[in-house]
This record gives sequence, structure tokens and C-alpha cells, in this order.
Amino acid sequence: MSLANQFPDFVRAQVPLAPLTTLGVGGPAEFLAQPRSVMELTALLQAAAERQSPVRILGIGSNVLIADEGVSGVIVRLCEPDFTRVEVEPPRVRAGSGTLLMTLIRESASRGLAGLETLVGITATVGGALRVNAGDRSGEIGQYARRVLVLDRQFQAVWREHDELKFGEKSSNLDDPVILSAEFELDTDSREAIVKRLRKAWILRQSRQPYLHESSARLFRDPKGMTATAVIDRAGLTQTKVGAARLSERNPNYVVTSTGATARDVLRLIDLVRSKVRESSGIELELDLQIW
Repeated sequence: MSLANQFPDFVRAQVPLAPLTTLGVGGPAEFLAQPRSVMELTALLQAAAERQSPVRILGIGSNVLIADEGVSGVIVRLCEPDFTRVEVEPPRVRAGSGTLLMTLIRESASRGLAGLETLVGITATVGGALRVNAGDRSGEIGQYARRVLVLDRQFQAVWREHDELKFGEKSSNLDDPVILSAEFELDTDSREAIVKRLRKAWILRQSRQPYLHESSARLFRDPKGMTATAVIDRAGLTQTKVGAARLSERNPNYVVTSTGATARDVLRLIDLVRSKVRESSGIELELDLQIW
């Protein structure tokens, strides 16, 4: 019995993944699951483990490149209400891992809770943002996390308390299979002051990213002491194009895809950029984009 037959209410077979990512390219998932509760999620993970079927968690799809031939195993999306609730009890906010980061920021700001507004414009879910400690020098999500509820490798829901959590630059020690929810402790401030900072952070971040209407994703991590954007620009690669994939004119560390683009176009562009940067500066760029 296939997983789709075993869990017909929330698992489907051969579902296109391209529409679920910001790049909009790639093939289907062998199985796509959207469980409605932790109980359903746990049952699914146990069944997948028995079959030795790989499981991946897909958030908003902003840092993922799906292979043209698709992805084997189970792709899980935590987009149902049990995984997207936001509960506010000042100064703390609890959010499901599938909550959009923008939703968390908006709900916090509306209650006069400050800190997360510096993250506005980052396209991520709460769970994805925590795994990579989303943010920059103006602030990171990890500094406000007080505890995180995870599903561990024994399929048990356990809290990772504050003293267990470690956040670094674009990294965390949250390596459990699934993040379920998180609790944040924020500062208090007037809504007017928070909105003012929100607007400033939004304008600044958008000026460094592709246009909102473009299908795009960030490519490389910043080398130590410099930015990947500057390294690529110095190599003379701005607006380099392969097939229907090109580097953004606003920020060459982003790939932008057009109609007809394939994952192969993006991979060839990545290889070209890494090769040219290596030749011009000796720097080996490290991928930020996940390739499935």
C-alpha cells in the first residue's frame, strides 16, 4: 500500500512542486503531504521510516531548487491551521512553524511587541527562519527565541529550551526532523515607532533584492569578511544568463527565472558563476540554495 493510499485525506502522489517554490521550476513530488495535526504528521513520519522513504519539509520554497525530474520520497508542508496559529500573551508570542514570517511580524507589531520588524521582507516560514537564524546585522530571529517545540527522531514532541538553543550566522543547532512551533519574547514599544522601523527595514531590504513580481532565489552564502554580491559583481557577472535563468540586475547573488526556465538552467548558471569567481578571485562560493 502506498502512502497516498494509506493516508488518502492528506497525502497525494505525483504533485507538481514548481508552483510551491519562488523559482517556479522543477518536477513533481513522489508524495506531497499536508497533515492537519501533529498526530497525522507523526503517523506519516513513522510510516515513511518503516518504508525507508526520505522526508523533506517544504516551507514557502524560497531557498529550494527542485530537480527537473522531481523529488523522491515525501515532501511535507505544514500549512494547515494546527501549524500556522499565532498566540500572543505579551511579551511572548507563540507561532506554529508553518506560519509565514510576515504574519508573525504583523501580529506582534499590532500588539506593540517589537524586535522582529527588522526581518520584514524575508520570505520564509517561522520554522525555516529558525533553522537558518534568518536576519542580518540589524537583527536575527534567534535572539528572540525562548524555546522551540520539535518532533525528535523518536517521533516525540519535546521542547528545546532557551539554554539548549544555539544560533550563529545563518545557522542554528535545530537539527531535529521537524520544528512544530516556537515561543518568542519580544520588547514593548508604541505601534507608531514599530511601524516606522518596519517601513524603513522594508525599503532597505527590497532595494537589495529582485523585484517582487520576479521569480527568484538567493544563490550563495557570503564569504567571510565580504558579500557574495560584491564578489560576483567584481567578476563581471551581473545579468549573466543561461537559458531562461539569469542573475538579477538588482543583486547578482539572486537568480531570476523566466517562462520556460528549467532547474538545469539554474544549475548551469550556478556552475558558471562559481567557476568565473574562482578564476577571478580564488574564492570558492558556497551554495545557500538547497538543491533537491
